[in-house]
Amino acid sequence: MSARGTGSAPRGGLSGFFFLKTIGMALSQIWANKTRSFLTALGIIVGVASVTAVIAALTGLKTKVLTEFESVGAARLYVFPNRPDNVPRSKIPWEKCRLRIEEARAIADQCPSLKGISPLVDITLSVESDTQLIEGMSITGIWPAWHDAIGRKVLRGRPFTQIDVETARQVALVNEAAVEELSLDEAGSGGIGSHVLLGGRRFLVVGVVETLQARMFGMNSSQAEIFVPFSVAEKLLEGWYFMQFVAIARSPEVAEEAKAEIEYVLRRQRGLTKEDPDTFRVAAIDQFINQFKSLASGVTAIAGGIVGISLLVGGIGIMNIMLVSVSERTREIGLRKAVGATSSAILLQFLLEAVTLTLLGGLVGLVIGKLMALSLTFIPGANLEQADVPPWAIAVALVFSAGVGVLFGMWPAYKASRLDPIEALRHE
Repeated sequence: MSARGTGSAPRGGLSGFFFLKTIGMALSQIWANKTRSFLTALGIIVGVASVTAVIAALTGLKTKVLTEFESVGAARLYVFPNRPDNVPRSKIPWEKCRLRIEEARAIADQCPSLKGISPLVDITLSVESDTQLIEGMSITGIWPAWHDAIGRKVLRGRPFTQIDVETARQVALVNEAAVEELSLDEAGSGGIGSHVLLGGRRFLVVGVVETLQARMFGMNSSQAEIFVPFSVAEKLLEGWYFMQFVAIARSPEVAEEAKAEIEYVLRRQRGLTKEDPDTFRVAAIDQFINQFKSLASGVTAIAGGIVGISLLVGGIGIMNIMLVSVSERTREIGLRKAVGATSSAILLQFLLEAVTLTLLGGLVGLVIGKLMALSLTFIPGANLEQADVPPWAIAVALVFSAGVGVLFGMWPAYKASRLDPIEALRHE
């Protein structure tokens, strides 16, 4: 690079003109060695592109899951059995923590802030239609209030009634995915009026409910769902089983009151004193949302940190090429010092060259990462339709790129600034 016009910095300090001139020199140096500059910045490009794509994928997945969480409504409450921590098993066995159907009835009768409550219990049975067989399918026992609590609409047919529960009718609700997987629409009835065998027992399909857009994280291979009256599910249960309750408050504003009412009723039902810990847990949907946000943030940070190692590898390449550049331009450095350039001006020149190179690599990496994020939205079944690069990720990528330039460019720049001008001019 020519030394013409790049003498000492102004006596008053390093001016804005000097910065612009130095950046221009850095760009001309990069352009004069395009192939070498590209290979040098390749580690930065790959690192930024990888980090950007990973963050975009995790952000899209987080948005998808949070949308599913929030779509269920802020007024929903879940009740689980829960054995207190640090309490001997002999003192509070699991049997004392299990939820019972009598407790669900007490909650329904004594909690005015609740719109409805339903017990939930799952049974694994074989499901058979006239033409299809699905082994080991989960069947859920519910009360009629399940529709309000979960917010799942009946698209065709009718929901369960209290008579279905009281008389233990062998009727079933299925979702649209079950209609398709079990081929229940062969007669053109949409599945209504068809029969299925659940564990060898014949059930009449009385209604079809909407299918959820996606199960959590899209991990389920089957979207089929079948529901039966809770009283029927009780008869099919054998031995120990897990039961939970799902409830819906009359409005999101009274959700905390409803939670307190449930806790009061359950403690009274179980005869717990003030000193006794809860043997159950009541959770609102916003608690799950906050827990998932914390988990997603942690995963994003860890994944970004692991992929970001490639940025450090790229930084080593930057330091290596800047040391080579210092060696090649030793006579130029000596000439600049001979005409009055200060050591700080030399140091800043080479440091800005390193930062300019890493920033250019970061910008190219961002463009590639943005294109990779866009391609993720077209992958079928990946549930990444909302994958996108958040603004904070762009800022972090550019700042980190500049930081790599400063970190790994400092030593070559310092080495250049400490050269003796006489020895530098004698350099061949």
